[in-house]
Amino acid sequence: MEEKDQQEQEIIEPETDEEAVKFDGEQSETEESSDELAQIKQEKEEAQNRLLRLQADYDNFRRRTLKEREADRKYRSQSIVEELIPVLDNFERALQVEVTGDAAQNFASGMKMVYDQFQAALEKEGVEEIPAQGEEFDPNLHQAVMQVEDDNFESNVVVEQLQKGYRLNDRVIRPAMVKVNQ
Repeated sequence: MEEKDQQEQEIIEPETDEEAVKFDGEQSETEESSDELAQIKQEKEEAQNRLLRLQADYDNFRRRTLKEREADRKYRSQSIVEELIPVLDNFERALQVEVTGDAAQNFASGMKMVYDQFQAALEKEGVEEIPAQGEEFDPNLHQAVMQVEDDNFESNVVVEQLQKGYRLNDRVIRPAMVKVNQ
């Protein structure tokens, strides 16, 4: 029986120092592979973060480009509208002239038709007149050139429009010149 106990002890205990070194070597390899795995995970996480930032930058670029294109499309006619508004003013002044005689009457009605077409073309582009008379004064839409005291109007209300104002879509091209009640 003693021999059996001795054999069992020999099996349990390592016979040589080489086996103990093998076990220590396996442990150090495991630690190295754990360190490599942690490093790879960290690199993967950094790459994913870079990818997410790049995707966000691209989305922002795309949105900004779409917004710029929309603004370009919306206001593409602004420079020509700014040039045509004085022409519209002169048309209106010409139509206010009293005409006598059939020939002058026919000429005035022809001018009125051209004026109406001109105004319709501007409206199609998004140009609209800024309402003024009787409206509350808005410094974003109106330019006050005079102040008067009129009991018929409340304070800070436009009494008279001296020159029409226009906006293109939602952008003011020219503010209306007005008289404002004190």
